[in-house]
Amino acid sequence: MTQKSAANPGFGFNPQDDLNDLRMSDKSMALLEHVKRFCAETVEPMHAKFEKAGEGRANRWSYTPEQLALLEGAKNQAKKEGLWNFFLPDAHTGEGLKNLDYAYIAGVLGRYPMASECMNCSAPDTGNMEVIERVGTPEQKERWLKPLLAGEIRSAYAMTELHHASSDAKNVATTAVLDGDEWVINGEKHYISGAGDPRCKIMITMVRTSPDAAPHKQQSQIQVPTDAPGVKIIGPQHVFGEDDAPHGHMHIVFDNVRVPKSNMLLGAGRG
Repeated sequence: MTQKSAANPGFGFNPQDDLNDLRMSDKSMALLEHVKRFCAETVEPMHAKFEKAGEGRANRWSYTPEQLALLEGAKNQAKKEGLWNFFLPDAHTGEGLKNLDYAYIAGVLGRYPMASECMNCSAPDTGNMEVIERVGTPEQKERWLKPLLAGEIRSAYAMTELHHASSDAKNVATTAVLDGDEWVINGEKHYISGAGDPRCKIMITMVRTSPDAAPHKQQSQIQVPTDAPGVKIIGPQHVFGEDDAPHGHMHIVFDNVRVPKSNMLLGAGRG
């Protein structure tokens, strides 16, 4: 019988309720042990070599060829062992894990600075891939999701703005105006994680497209290539005194950036 508390007489804890069972599923236990072994035997030794290979490089916002070779070697090994894209619940594009099972695996990945990237589970790529996988057009998936799923490129998510509480998307001030078959984007974004990485090729960018619409219908998300004319990466911003090169948290200006109308995700006002 469910016990009722004095504060919440209609609610209580029922240990028989499946929602209260926080144990990892039996079928994922072997995968978890595999991840632990891979992290200890492959990721951790590679990380030490990776750091040493990057010492003294002229440009901190880059990787040396040796660093990239080490990283790609670990990623290729992870792919061969089936340790790839755990975060996607869809069994076709990911491992098909439940979020609870992935939480246990993420707990292991978090112990090793490079484990998530070695298994293609790094933010902000994970969230961006899930968005494109769920609502992207076939063309968007071919251009951006396919190389992201393969770990060939990196991405960023551009939402935060300096003078607006951007955790509430209704406050976003960066604009996108439709001009023929193109969206013209103007505004500034701050602390855009991952945009300093030279492998970052795409940003999902939160913009305001419909200022006269209802408050929750004004925002849209648009895919913006990092090499689009008018995208200006001003420089890194510090978090607790660190710039986290070459990943970075960047200050970005969008100065009349033009992208195709087809770069919109899901539709205008549905951001």
